[in-house]
Amino acid sequence: MSTRRRSGSGFIFAALAEFSRELIVIGTSEGLAAARARGRIGGRPGIATEEVIKAARDLLPDPGRSITSIAKLLGVSPGTLYNHIPDLRELRAGAVPRQVKAPTR
Repeated sequence: MSTRRRSGSGFIFAALAEFSRELIVIGTSEGLAAARARGRIGGRPGIATEEVIKAARDLLPDPGRSITSIAKLLGVSPGTLYNHIPDLRELRAGAVPRQVKAPTR
């Protein structure tokens, strides 16, 4: 293989870059596996504990409190409440199902 041509040297550099990337991926995977074996988990710690979610569920039916005020009171963002309480809108409505109107003829 001739390295005098641009295509020849480009191929070599591409192969080296791919090999280097593979080594990084393998090392990262091994490191994560070793950390898991030691009981460590990655990622950002969660803020929404069971107590926070339960307190939010208790406060949601109160029409005098907004979702933002409940979130501030509990020290979380409103998005956290929406993400962790799937039936938030139903709880907010006071658990009263909406009546579906029958079609008029």
